[in-house]
Amino acid sequence: QVQLIESGGGLVQTGGSLRLSCSTSGRTFGIYCMGWFRQAPGKEREFVAAISRSVSSTSYADSVKGRFTVSRDNVKNTVYLQMNSLKPEDTTVYYCAADLNLRTNCATIQTAYEYWGQGTQVTVSS
Repeated sequence: QVQLIESGGGLVQTGGSLRLSCSTSGRTFGIYCMGWFRQAPGKEREFVAAISRSVSSTSYADSVKGRFTVSRDNVKNTVYLQMNSLKPEDTTVYYCAADLNLRTNCATIQTAYEYWGQGTQVTVSS
């Protein structure tokens, strides 16, 4: 079992920054990829970013590329999502997720991730 807890969400103005954290516990040695997803009310959960255990592989959704940066501290068992140049359309709940399967590249689909956090709200005011 893996437990995930997100933090760092909040209210920020357009153009501002936030850093989300995802703390993991339990069977953390088995985690290969960590992903960030977001879901607005009434919409499908969408991929945001992912990072491999070795930190050698990262991927981003086109909508956040160049603005968001995913990073990982394997000693602290924590994954981060640095969000810069935030826009009102980034407003939603953000979730982190863990994939225990060894992959060539981290998956961008939610069904690949076995464990999920409870989510943290990000609100960007215009």
